[in-house]
Order: sequence, then structure tokens, then C-alpha cells
Amino acid sequence: MNLPKSDSRRAPHMKIGIIGAGNIGGNLTRRFTAVGHDVHVANSRGPQTLTALAEETGATPATIEDAVRDAQVVVVTIPLKAVPNLPKGLLDTAAADVAVIDTGNYYPQQRDGKIEGIEDEGLTESRWTERQLGHQVVKVFNGTYAADILDKPRPKGDPARVALPIASDDTAAKQVVTALLDEIGFDAVDAGGQDDSWRQQPGTPVYGLAADAAAVRKALDAASPTRTAEWRA
Repeated sequence: MNLPKSDSRRAPHMKIGIIGAGNIGGNLTRRFTAVGHDVHVANSRGPQTLTALAEETGATPATIEDAVRDAQVVVVTIPLKAVPNLPKGLLDTAAADVAVIDTGNYYPQQRDGKIEGIEDEGLTESRWTERQLGHQVVKVFNGTYAADILDKPRPKGDPARVALPIASDDTAAKQVVTALLDEIGFDAVDAGGQDDSWRQQPGTPVYGLAADAAAVRKALDAASPTRTAEWRA
């Protein structure tokens, strides 16, 4: 596949730290490097396990701490149950205006077990993640199939261009992420603040949807705040 490359007239070069090198993290590494960003990728097993991805993409394999240091964008793409195990104060070394992307989902029956803050306090998944990180996040890519990150990019204005919902209380970070999505071939649909991010959690109409902005907006509007049995502990 011939993926779009970087256009230096459109976007500034940024350091992007990616925590997690699974399917989503790996494909975001591929796309962000393809448009010219300086990507540092980390996982729980150490940089020596990321040699193949680094050789393929030109990304820098790193420890979690080094991936985040001075990063203007940080992507957290690890199982939700692992988020509390990240080093405390990790984001203190990132750029002062860092935009933090959270791709996470709560899978209580399938992977994560019961998380009391989500089940008992009624927090949205990304609000809970914010509490663990001590930093606001932008919820995006959580309902995106990993393959779509490589297969679905389209130029701006293409009628087949896929839109992704994004939610955050951090307006500036949301703008950064919207521009980043545009760079890698996707539109963004503003899904509101973090308390509204339940509209894109697992089990909602937009989860897994690959469609244009109008269809994404319609799906967000159709969501119910009540979790179905499959997505409760």
C-alpha cells in the first residue's frame, strides 16, 4: 500500500511518544512516522523487543520514560488494567503543553476485571484514566480497528474519508489531535468533554464504526449511557 507521506508545509515536526506497541500502537507508529514525526515507542518488555518495528518505520525504540520525555504528543495504548502501573509523574517530563491520547477501553469480562472507579463511581473510562495519569487526555482511536489505521486513510475532501470521534476537556489538545488525524488521513468529530466520552465506549453505536462525519455524529447521538451486560463486570 502506498501511504501518504509527509508534507512539511502542512504540519510541524513533533516528538510523539507511544506507550504500547500492540496492534493500535504499532500501526500508529507506522502512520505517524510516515507523515514525518519523530516517534519514540515503548512497551512493557523493553526497547530491545522493538527492533523490527524500529527498522520498518524509523521510529526510536525507547523506555517508557524516554518515550515521554519532551514529547509534544503522548499516546497511551495499553490495557486499562495496566494504566495504574505506569510510573507516577510520568508526564511531568513531557512538553508543558503535551496532548495525551488515550486509546483505551474497559473490558471487564474479557481482560481487565472489575475497576471500581468505573463500576461503582460511574466514571467514564477516560475520566478514570485521567485520574491514574494525573493529566487530561483526548479519547480517540478506542473504537478503531487497528487495520483501519493503515487501510482507511483518505485525502481531505475525499467522500470516502473516515471520521473518528474525539472527546476531551482540553480544548488545545483536542485541536492538536484533530490536526494530527487530518495529517494521517482522517476527519475528527468532536464528541464533547470527558463526561460525554461514554458515547464512544464499547457497546455504543459508534464503537467500531468506519464512516463519514455525518454518520459518526448520528451514532454518537444515538448512544445510551447504560452499559449492556456484556460490558459490565
